[in-house]
Amino acid sequence: MIGRIAGRIDYRGDDHVLIDTGGVGYVVYVSDRTLAALPRAGEAAALYTDLLVREDLLQLFGFPTLAEKEWHRLLTSVQGVGAKASMAILGALGPEGVGRAIALGDWNAVKAAQGVGPKLAQRVVNELKDKAPAVMAMGGGPVAEVLAAGAAPAGAPAAAPSDTPLAVDRGAEADALSALQNLGYAPGEAAAAVARAAQDGETGAGGLIRAALKRLAPVG
Repeated sequence: MIGRIAGRIDYRGDDHVLIDTGGVGYVVYVSDRTLAALPRAGEAAALYTDLLVREDLLQLFGFPTLAEKEWHRLLTSVQGVGAKASMAILGALGPEGVGRAIALGDWNAVKAAQGVGPKLAQRVVNELKDKAPAVMAMGGGPVAEVLAAGAAPAGAPAAAPSDTPLAVDRGAEADALSALQNLGYAPGEAAAAVARAAQDGETGAGGLIRAALKRLAPVG
């Protein structure tokens, strides 16, 4: 399995690049978003790769991060989503956008990708809502300290103690917090949103992420 390629870009096509590494050229297919971010021909580049193997076809698909590669693998696990559709979704939304759309059940955002119809978009959201948090949390830093320090942002009043202790799944809260931080939310506001979601009875990383994103969404 070819998991990563690093070398010099010899050629840029409409949906792929040719990367020379040690005298061997590899054709690597990439999304529009990735292609736009890659350097010009003659310059160095590195991509994580996923190899598609069929009876009459071998194709390499390239991704700038391991998280995006995992999104591709997850998307293509959905019936009806081939490599082309996955690359279209990632090209339209980016990995963060895919995570946000799935967490919020926003199949209309997924449908915006070229060649993805409403039924397929709904299937992606429905089938991946419980699997997505693990990929969303990839690359996040340590979060246990933030949760242990309390979810209230600096300057906010402390929550009143509850007479009935809540059963808290710290692992799910940590995954949810890490995912929100990867989406760009500050640790304080992310932790507060996750804590409120947990207090409202949400359980599991997927439920916590969806509830927290709804709380963090701009009003109006």
